[in-house]
Amino acid sequence: MSGHSKWSKIKREKELKDKTRSNIFSKLSRLITLAVIEGGGIADPENNIRLRMAVDKAKAANMPHDNILRALEKASGPSKSALRTMVYEGFGPGGVSFLIEATTDNANRTFSEVRNIMERNSGKLGSVGSVAYLFLKCGLAMIPKKLVKETEVFSFCEALKALDMEENEDAWYCLTPFEALGQVKGALKSREGVTIEVIYKPQSVITIADKTIQKQIDSLMELLEDQAEVQKVFTNAVYEQIEGA
Repeated sequence: MSGHSKWSKIKREKELKDKTRSNIFSKLSRLITLAVIEGGGIADPENNIRLRMAVDKAKAANMPHDNILRALEKASGPSKSALRTMVYEGFGPGGVSFLIEATTDNANRTFSEVRNIMERNSGKLGSVGSVAYLFLKCGLAMIPKKLVKETEVFSFCEALKALDMEENEDAWYCLTPFEALGQVKGALKSREGVTIEVIYKPQSVITIADKTIQKQIDSLMELLEDQAEVQKVFTNAVYEQIEGA
């Protein structure tokens, strides 16, 4: 499975940064609550794939069990949360495209805050459909190497008709069609330690060689990710490494 090889490395590096942020549990709680709301009120992870992904991600981040229970409770009852998913499209430094996924109970407020962050950092929001066509909605399974053999990972990827596979020293990253997410549990003998999530993979990329623009893109991504309602930020930028730089 060939293809652009930087997405998994960038994804892994971003996750390590995310775990140092103080608002990570709040973001995970929102994901869990929203997964129940948008999953028809189903609060059983075994029967709600989005909830299972959210809970697995929370556990991987060492989120306390009580926090998970509180997030589940917010999805039902008289004080039921009004959370919903919003995806904003825009352009960043160097003309690169951005997809910004947020969970919010006040779409106008979140739109305004995201727009301000973009405009203050050499970016701007676009209209619906302005960049979404440049990205493919996929599933990403991250499988720790200590848990499974390489042959099992290849069999897993073949069974799910994976779009791409990458690895680093700790894990394999299997990019699957979005429609195959529900088959992940059955395709692996053991799901312990495996995390699954939805990502947007760029169909085409813009290579940025200018170090100043690279820093501007990184800064904009970090500011967006630090915004309370923003869950994930995707861009089609890749960085060219200049020899000797």
